[in-house]
Amino acid sequence: MTSLLERRRRRVDELAEASGRSLTADAFLRLRRNPVAIVGAVIVGLFVLVSILAPWIAPHDAATAFPELQRTLRPDSIPGAQPGFPLGSDQNGRDFFSRMILASRQTLLVGVFATLIGLVFGVLIGALAGALGGWADTVLMRVTDVLLSIPSLLLAISIAALAAKPSQTTVIIAVALVSVPVFARLLRGSMLAQRESDHVLAATSLGVRRRSIVLRHMLPNALGPVIVQATLTLATSILDAAALSFLGLGDGDPARAEWGLMLANAQTYLDVRPALAFWPAIAIILVALGFTLLGEALREALDPKGRR
Repeated sequence: MTSLLERRRRRVDELAEASGRSLTADAFLRLRRNPVAIVGAVIVGLFVLVSILAPWIAPHDAATAFPELQRTLRPDSIPGAQPGFPLGSDQNGRDFFSRMILASRQTLLVGVFATLIGLVFGVLIGALAGALGGWADTVLMRVTDVLLSIPSLLLAISIAALAAKPSQTTVIIAVALVSVPVFARLLRGSMLAQRESDHVLAATSLGVRRRSIVLRHMLPNALGPVIVQATLTLATSILDAAALSFLGLGDGDPARAEWGLMLANAQTYLDVRPALAFWPAIAIILVALGFTLLGEALREALDPKGRR
């Protein structure tokens, strides 16, 4: 009996402590206790750290071919690991390890810039639709629905194929435009829910201007789900960018290392040296997995239904 009362008392104390914390603090506490979030954060943290420090970590330049590697390079034989070259050579006699590290920076740049551009334009469209309503909401959401009805990768391929000369910029634009309708639809739904909330109705009844209500009350409270979606979109942006490079619609500069392009170039040499395709594929999968795990954990941590 005493043990039961003690457990109930501890439970009441925990609930009282939780009720005194903000939503952000409570979400951060649950993230720290979530093993899925920890695994995702570790993967993402290592990826970002390697990307930032890539020029200093990589022992060689990505475009430099080494005579000691080229001497043993044959159509049916590509040198493997040896002193000074931990992952051996690629098909052109370049240090594969250095190219893998430097490619992480290109992957991060494409993923971050594409997500940010998609986020900015998506928030703009979603905020206009949610705030104005009426014919503006109808027109913007019908265009959004049309874009959402097209598979994201097919839409990205169509946009990238319109460019006269494929480049890293065209990849960023193509991937960014694919994510715009996702952010727009999500923010518009959040703002419609905020429109009927008590604090918005109270501000309206007090005569607060519509612009102030949207910018100070509706938009800040509706951005939570959009920020979580941005984390998940980073994963899809990296996958889409790698797919475009794999299909030959990415940056065609052979001196620039990029995981998708490295994976595409390795297809010819799968029988000779499968590792040329294995390492870029593993890197793409792990990074996408890390952002997905972190995004899903963040979604669960910010879910009000989980605060019990």
